[in-house]
Amino acid sequence: MMNREIKSLTISEILELPLSEKETYGLVHTPQEIFQQPETWLETFQIVKTKKIEIQEFLQKSGFGKDNFSVVLIGAGTSDYIGRALVSLLQKNWKCNVQAIPSTSLMTEMDDFIENSPVNTQHLWISFSRSGDSFEGVQVLEKAIKKYLHIKHLIVTCNETGKMAKEISANDQDVCCIILDKKVNDLGLAMTSSFTNMITAGHCLAHIFELEKYEPVLKNLGKETKENLENISELAIKIAENDYERICFLGSGALKAVADESALKVLELSGGKYNVMSESFLGLRHGPLSWLNTNSLVVGFVSNDLEKQKIELGLLSEIKLKNAAKNSLAVLPNDSVNVSNVCDFKIAFNFSNDLFDDYRSIIDVLFAQLLGLYTSLNQNLKPDSPSADGKIQRVVSMVKIQ
Repeated sequence: MMNREIKSLTISEILELPLSEKETYGLVHTPQEIFQQPETWLETFQIVKTKKIEIQEFLQKSGFGKDNFSVVLIGAGTSDYIGRALVSLLQKNWKCNVQAIPSTSLMTEMDDFIENSPVNTQHLWISFSRSGDSFEGVQVLEKAIKKYLHIKHLIVTCNETGKMAKEISANDQDVCCIILDKKVNDLGLAMTSSFTNMITAGHCLAHIFELEKYEPVLKNLGKETKENLENISELAIKIAENDYERICFLGSGALKAVADESALKVLELSGGKYNVMSESFLGLRHGPLSWLNTNSLVVGFVSNDLEKQKIELGLLSEIKLKNAAKNSLAVLPNDSVNVSNVCDFKIAFNFSNDLFDDYRSIIDVLFAQLLGLYTSLNQNLKPDSPSADGKIQRVVSMVKIQ
């Protein structure tokens, strides 16, 4: 099969290719890892459910429910965006201070952060890592465990043989580890199912004392994904063929984290071909709007909150009126949101008006995962390993410290 034909295959058609063709075009892992997500979310739910009592006891030992309880969500790159996508829901459900701090920042600024924390704070640090071997993540955990004995650690990882799971969490009563199924330890370079499954684990943690309330939400998200994945794939093919020069992703709250991850997915999978940016809807107006040009695509993750929605649609209208971009695409919670006058394309799910944006991260990111897949193919790259020059790797290597 010629490469030009591969580029036009939907996700399900790619999965039907013979293994030899998948190997030729670097499609052995990434398409399957995108496609498998709805089923793996339910498996992640069951993994957390099995450890529910252990997690509950560990949280209570860590200070859960006390006025001085504070939570930090830690990761690098995509794993940092996991934390950012979870802050609001955890803060809402756990009723405590929650913040996301990249391990890349904590590695150089940990002492300042701890010393500036209120006295007697009971810290819980939750680390997210696909491999459990990333340089910054491991270094931060090892330093914190050695130097700050009052901090408790909860690890969410996709690799049972990684250092976080096998060494750091072993024989330490101040560390609790949730290890997800090995099938979500993505073998492709770009994190896809590992991203959404670690977020799912975070959603489960937010509901850990009432886990049964989250299950129907998760099942609905999985159902919507299965019903829309092929159509989203077809739209991603069409968008990739347009060969935009710049792509800007917009979101508010938890969906800003989706915008961040979306920009990174397209950047990674296209081998750096596209100029990408992520911003909040209103943040775009304060300078970054000048970055858009007549060969740009704007993708807006539109909130299910009606007040936020009015603002976001107003910004998309402003982009249209100013001819600031070639096209715009809205990712919508349901089809009742009218964007016909402000957007050229849309993806509309079928969510009720009471679904919080906090839960949408795992489904809204699908478009960018698929767009990344098809931009990679359009650049004649191999999606499983799109960094042909080896600049970036699946597991970030250590930095040589002088």
